[in-house]
Amino acid sequence: MGLIPFIRKYFTTPRKHHLSFRQVLNYRPKHFGLFQLAVTHKSADPFSANQPMNNERLEYLGDAILNAVIAEHLYHNYPGRQEGFLTKMRAKIVSRDTLNDIARQMGLNRLMICRLEEQPGSNLLGNALEAVVGAIFLDAGFKKTRRYIIDNLLQPYINLREFECLTFDYKSQLIEWSQKNDIDVTFEDLEQPDGDIAQTVFVSRVKLHDQILGKGRGHSKKEAQQKAAKEAFDLYIQS
Repeated sequence: MGLIPFIRKYFTTPRKHHLSFRQVLNYRPKHFGLFQLAVTHKSADPFSANQPMNNERLEYLGDAILNAVIAEHLYHNYPGRQEGFLTKMRAKIVSRDTLNDIARQMGLNRLMICRLEEQPGSNLLGNALEAVVGAIFLDAGFKKTRRYIIDNLLQPYINLREFECLTFDYKSQLIEWSQKNDIDVTFEDLEQPDGDIAQTVFVSRVKLHDQILGKGRGHSKKEAQQKAAKEAFDLYIQS
């Protein structure tokens, strides 16, 4: 059985919810089950033991499409800038902080199917937004997905001029500051099981000798380190 017939069989969206999807996403789905799948977190997956039915695969697909569309958009908007600048700009736009913020402003939380409450630092909404992009691609193809990303995600929520000045790589800035001031800061990284779901989370601490300057938690070591570095940066450097 293919994906869409399987979704039709096991995921039914009540007609009264169709309008909610259209209002939040500003998109009229042809296959509503795809979009219900896109907002289904694995904590609410009814088939996880057999055939996973959550948004992780759609998130993977949407992530690739989002990166490609934004790369092209930046390429045309900055004809004189080099690869390094374009790469940093794309990283800022597709960062979890940015995607979480866009999803929250859209009201995507109103559609989420999840057994967990959104926690500070959670990427639940940003991941779901990527999954929605993947669902639109399967529902309507690349051309319409590209148009949707530009018209509904980039133009309403992203000011490119402001993003040029934003700093997202706090770890690099913190290391640069420590070297300039001849201060030795270190990162301590730990892996811990997530009590709510069967997943490992990473915890990072920035330390100056025995003093903890910042802490961060994420689903990758890189994410945890960036959050720890941002906390240290905000408290001890930028203040």
